[in-house]
Amino acid sequence: MNITVKVIPKSSKTELVGYLADGTWKVKVAAVPEKGKANKELCAFLAEHFGVPQSRVSIVSGQTAPVKRIRIEDRK
Repeated sequence: MNITVKVIPKSSKTELVGYLADGTWKVKVAAVPEKGKANKELCAFLAEHFGVPQSRVSIVSGQTAPVKRIRIEDRK
């Protein structure tokens, strides 16, 4: 499954705050956007949300952008 996520770093806590009109997920993360910390926290959050290991969540595009394409692989 692929999803589009808009990330808001440096928030008070990591949480899903809603969806944009085009279906993009809006997620706040507590981590700062330095050295991949916010990306790592986003992947950990999504892995927990979908009940998959963190190794099954990857950023396909948007490593340094606020809007990212995320791939979540099903457990097999």
